[in-house]
Amino acid sequence: MRTYLVVIDETPESEIALRFAARRAVKTGGSVEILALTPTQEFVQWGGVMATIEEESRQRAEALVTRAAGTLFTESGLKPSITVREGDGAKVVREMIAANGDIAALVLGAAASGPPGTLVSHFTGADAGTLSVPVMIIPGSLDVAAIDRLS
Repeated sequence: MRTYLVVIDETPESEIALRFAARRAVKTGGSVEILALTPTQEFVQWGGVMATIEEESRQRAEALVTRAAGTLFTESGLKPSITVREGDGAKVVREMIAANGDIAALVLGAAASGPPGTLVSHFTGADAGTLSVPVMIIPGSLDVAAIDRLS
């Protein structure tokens, strides 16, 4: 089954990327995998403080993917797979693609203005030709009607 891997965060462009991926999945009989990343925490001298920071970060990410999954189900009827991982975004994305042969494309949203985002820059820069799947960059300036028309 064709699976679209979407990396989401709290930005509007990630919502646009998710909508695009959902529309493509519906049209192709595929599915969506939602990935939320939590940053690796720098060492904090007191372990309890670090554990609290990590837990709060994970809870924010889980709330984000739960909300995104609910929106996706409401709008398209798709039940996505959800993954929350800690670590370097590019490395985690590569690991997920390597581990799941059904992933057919990586779908990322680019900011409507300013820098496009860390993962977009990474996978369209020096590493552009190294993935085993296509990278779809969805412009953050697209509105809902444009997304629906293009997907």
